[in-house]
Amino acid sequence: MARKPKPPVERTKSGFRLNLQNEERDLVLRLMGELRALLLGPNEDHRLRRLFPTAYHQPGDQAMDDEYQRLMREDLVASRLTGLNLVDECLGETSDDSAPLSEAQLLAFVQALNGLRLVLGTMLDVGEDDDPEDIGDDHPLAGEHHLYGFLSWLLDWCIRALQS
Repeated sequence: MARKPKPPVERTKSGFRLNLQNEERDLVLRLMGELRALLLGPNEDHRLRRLFPTAYHQPGDQAMDDEYQRLMREDLVASRLTGLNLVDECLGETSDDSAPLSEAQLLAFVQALNGLRLVLGTMLDVGEDDDPEDIGDDHPLAGEHHLYGFLSWLLDWCIRALQS
């Protein structure tokens, strides 16, 4: 009888285990590095729009939103960078692959994955009504859409593990 494959993320008695292939782990780490570079780059980068959404939506509230962004952006960036650093510690070259992740470490991973999805979703202009099945392999951005699907799949497994 064939052994059932391990889920990509699972809860164990001692914490959480990421069962990623080396290529998947390397991809996630590379993407986390790219997200870090974006966060440390210019504030006006449109790809970060969904990471720092508008707080005030009413006409005439632009000045209040600008002030909110000015006051909060540094804290939000610092929080995301802290999470990315934690992910690096868990998945990086110096990490112990056999060591389980704590809930705090998995939550940092979830935050970082979601940040990646938000940035990629902004670049692809993904909306709630979009169906990934509508993207054919001949689409010019098929690879990016597949990457978005992979990140979504991995995020879903993280949430399942946290809820189990």
